[in-house]
This record gives sequence, C-alpha cells and structure tokens, in this order.
Amino acid sequence: MFKHIIIGQYLPGNSFLHRMDARAKLIAVLLMIMVIFLADTWRGYGAVTVGTVGVWMISGVPLRYILKGMYPILILIVGTFLLHAFLTQEGEVIATVGAFSVYSGGIEQGLFIGLRLFFLVLVTSLLTLTTSPIDLTDGLEQMLQPLKRFGVPAHEVALMMSIAIRFIPTLFQEAEKIIKAQTARGAKFNSGSMKQRTQAMISLLVPLFIRAFKRAEDLALAMEARGYNGGEKRTKLRALTWRRKDTIACLIVAVSAVLLFFFQR
Repeated sequence: MFKHIIIGQYLPGNSFLHRMDARAKLIAVLLMIMVIFLADTWRGYGAVTVGTVGVWMISGVPLRYILKGMYPILILIVGTFLLHAFLTQEGEVIATVGAFSVYSGGIEQGLFIGLRLFFLVLVTSLLTLTTSPIDLTDGLEQMLQPLKRFGVPAHEVALMMSIAIRFIPTLFQEAEKIIKAQTARGAKFNSGSMKQRTQAMISLLVPLFIRAFKRAEDLALAMEARGYNGGEKRTKLRALTWRRKDTIACLIVAVSAVLLFFFQR
C-alpha cells in the first residue's frame, strides 16, 4: 500500500532539474506553491497544469513512477472533494443525496481544492526526487544563514527538516510491514466494527511509534559516535554553485506568478 510513496525519495539522474542548484530549486518551489495558491479560476488552473507538466518534462522522472507515487494521496483528494461537494452551498442545486444537496459551487470548489493538493504534492515530490539529501540540507542551511544573527540554528534546523523528509518513505515502509504482520495475526483494518478497526489502528500505531523512536535513537548515537557537533566549523565536500540558468529559472517562475495573477482576472 505504501511502497509507491515518492515524497522524500531521491531518484538519481542528469536532467536539467537535477543539475540545478538546490537553493534555486527551493526558491522555485516556494514560488510555484504561491502560484498554485493564487489560482482560483479554470484558466488559472489550466496555466498551473501547463507549468507543472513543463517542470515534470525537464525533471527526467518517468511518468509511470510519478503516477504510482501519487496514488496514495488519491484518498485524501477524493475525501476533500466530497467534503466540499456536500458542505459548500453555493450556486445551483444539481443533485440531492439524502439530507444533503450538491451545489454547482461545491463541485467547483472541491475540484479546485483537489487539484491544489495534487499539484502541491507533485511539485514537492519533484523537488525531493531531483535533489540529493545532502544538497537539500546544504541549500536549506544557506538559505537560513541570515537568520543566525537572530539566534536561529540554521544548520540544525536544515538537518532536522532534511532528515524528516528523508524518513517519510521509511516510516511508510515500516507501516506496511506492521500492517502485514498484524493482518497475519488476525487484525482487520478494512472490515469489522468501529471498535475493531480502532483496536487494529492501535496495533499499528504503537509499534510504529516505537520503531520511529528507536530509529531516532540509533541515528543520534551514530552521529555522536562520529563526533558530530552541529554546524560549528564544519567543512563541505561539495560547494553549491549558483549559475545563470538558476537565476533564469527563478525569474521564469516569478514572472509566471505575476502573469497568472493578471491572466485569471
């Protein structure tokens, strides 16, 4: 169920997106997230679709790999769509299901929010798929450097964020193993009463948290054994290099955000 999770995974390659500076990709992703949230019309989402498809094409990531990775969030997208479809009372009534009425505005709002979630996950997934964890950590650290004068531990914050992203697929794999083990012992996650399903979820969450804390403890011990002391006087094997193409890519995304704001009005 969780084997196709792509958030937090890195897919080595030599595409244009792989060769971009990690800082440029972080800035571009932040700008693209702003663009996604600015879109609130069909024309706006059409432009976002074109832009996202363009980013995917220069990423070099296989389409089948992307589609399999997006499958686990379909439940969240469909649930969000249904929630807005049945609870948003705007526009004309197009159907009645029991005590609920489905409005045209609710359908439109549900589609917009569902597409927004889809594009947000896709864009952030492309970031982690085309950026190695080391480069991602270095990029985050350098972007947070100006905050050090205010007492923000830039290196530690960047390290925690990159480790958290890196362990997302690992935790999903652990959850899948626990589900299979508990199912073999008679636990039922998709059937039975609400009480039985709750007990089954507890049998999943408890060992999952225990394994997560155990992994965190092992990682901390390994870092201490290697003399890790945070960002103090640390050198880097590879230095990030900002090139002209990185500036151009960020400018293209920024200009696209401005054009989208006026295009959909």
